Amino acid sequence: MRQLITALLLVLALPALTLPALAQQGTETVKGLKITVGANHAPPYRIIDGDESTGLYVDIFEEIAARLGWEVHYREAPFRRVLRMVQQGDVDVVLGPVKTPERARFMEFVAPAFPPERRLFFYIDESHRIDNYSDLYGRAIGVLEGATYFRQFDSDNRIIKEAAPRYENLMLMMQKGRVDVVIAPELVGKYTVRHLGLDVSVSPFFVPGERSYIAVAKDSPVLEYADDIRAALKLMQMEGTHEDLVLKYLAQPKP
Repeated sequence: MRQLITALLLVLALPALTLPALAQQGTETVKGLKITVGANHAPPYRIIDGDESTGLYVDIFEEIAARLGWEVHYREAPFRRVLRMVQQGDVDVVLGPVKTPERARFMEFVAPAFPPERRLFFYIDESHRIDNYSDLYGRAIGVLEGATYFRQFDSDNRIIKEAAPRYENLMLMMQKGRVDVVIAPELVGKYTVRHLGLDVSVSPFFVPGERSYIAVAKDSPVLEYADDIRAALKLMQMEGTHEDLVLKYLAQPKP
């Protein structure tokens, strides 16, 4: 029985082990393939500081690119502008968007490479604490420009939403009383609060997150290598490299 299980595991592992090798051979015919990634500065997912780029999403994609022999360049811009750059053909790849029908018109969601995260509601004034969805009405909610959170919230025109290009802006707006609550993915929200040194609380009400993707512009030549991206990611997961990177960022101290 043990021999049978071992044989089955080898059969299942073979495609993931061979495809990255084939992918790397394929890139040899496109010497020095250069990938342009559009990225908004959103620590700890994407930390863009001049020529230095890091963060959970960046580190995962850099591992994939290294296995495929790709040269990666980053163009930093607010998230809404990044989406526009994809449509205009200025960038090849976006790291971390949630899949929506509108975005699927101009991006191929190649691989769900990044873990889902809860959407949290941050507040300073205790009277703005969110205990259930109905508490959102009558409050000004800070949102990231161009971002999606969950369907009911995104389409609810009765909720007052105030947009800004960065989560740092939103948290500072809340400190100054310009918004009552900020909605943000868990990691980026807590990182931002800690970085700014703000005394901010997290509401009991939250929404489960969705997986976010490596997305490729539909008119980009990089789309030819979608299977290679998936194969490289699969190998990283089998080796434990992907899990190590995720745990590295999840292990950051709480605010």
